[in-house]
Amino acid sequence: MSNLLSLAVIFLGAALLYAFRKRVMAPLRRFEARNAQRRAEEARAMIDRFAHYRQTVQSAEEQVEEVMKVAVADERTGEALDRYLFLGVLYPTRKEAEAARYAAAIEKAREFYIDLDRIYLSRRRWREPPAAAPALTDPSKHETYTPPRM
Repeated sequence: MSNLLSLAVIFLGAALLYAFRKRVMAPLRRFEARNAQRRAEEARAMIDRFAHYRQTVQSAEEQVEEVMKVAVADERTGEALDRYLFLGVLYPTRKEAEAARYAAAIEKAREFYIDLDRIYLSRRRWREPPAAAPALTDPSKHETYTPPRM
């Protein structure tokens, strides 16, 4: 009797999986597509010398707020118009707002590289010996040799 019951549970589970296969497989396919896209991007980044800049701009774009669509009453007619809001400034078209957003992301990426230079270049200067104090030399290790004249 228990074998019959377990067999019925297995068939019921298989029928449920078959019924909901599209709901189960869709997230898995999206996950696999994202992984394939990431691997392709990593492969392109290995041969592209500007990939680091592109990745920096992408991460800066993630830190900048999105453009929002808002309905604003027109000053002259009072009709509701669609405007695009970015950093508290209203833009008449999405294209202008996206251009302002991209400029803000580029500025954030530039600040990153300025900070990076400030950090690494200041370390390099700190580790270099001062130019005013020359290193001591051992005169016994310097041989004077004049080649024969021909």
